Amino acid sequence: MRIVVINHVTLDGVIQGPGGPDEDTRDRFEQGGWAATEIGSPDPAIAAAMGARMAGSDGLLLGRRTYEDLLASWNEQGGPFKDALNNAQKYVASTTLTEPLPWPNSTLVTDVLAGVAELRARPGRELHILGSGDLLRTLLPHGLVDELLLMIHPVVLGRGRRLFPDGTPVSLDLVDATVTPSGVVITTYRTADKG
Repeated sequence: MRIVVINHVTLDGVIQGPGGPDEDTRDRFEQGGWAATEIGSPDPAIAAAMGARMAGSDGLLLGRRTYEDLLASWNEQGGPFKDALNNAQKYVASTTLTEPLPWPNSTLVTDVLAGVAELRARPGRELHILGSGDLLRTLLPHGLVDELLLMIHPVVLGRGRRLFPDGTPVSLDLVDATVTPSGVVITTYRTADKG
């Protein structure tokens, strides 16, 4: 299976808190919600791009924090994706969780690098990573990400957790780019060694 990242990102690389002011306030981040208008979608091109990509999904690969946030916000509050998320296979990469996961179709992956390598070796289409910045920063240097679908928003925040922090070199090949009416650039990058 291919591992594909689907994320919103600012021009200066921030992926923290795109959906709302309380989504991720670590490090006293107060600029959450910077992509909320487009996520909620007066810009149908974003929803179409994400929907088309998610249609090829064999499940989700999530970090612990993203898993818990999705469970709380989309599942328990009865969000529009509740049934799809409940039915999807979810792999949760965590070195801190030890208890059974409360969400249906969830599998804990505690040996992250070996576990993700094993998932990639399985037959299938794609596993999608949403959010999960810490997980991405673990996988990228080890060549365990095949492609990134990034929605690059025309905003610079100047602070926040970034997709590519210092010390994370990775070579990417641009596969596709589309500019939406709201100025978001939807890009698809393939990791350079994936052909």
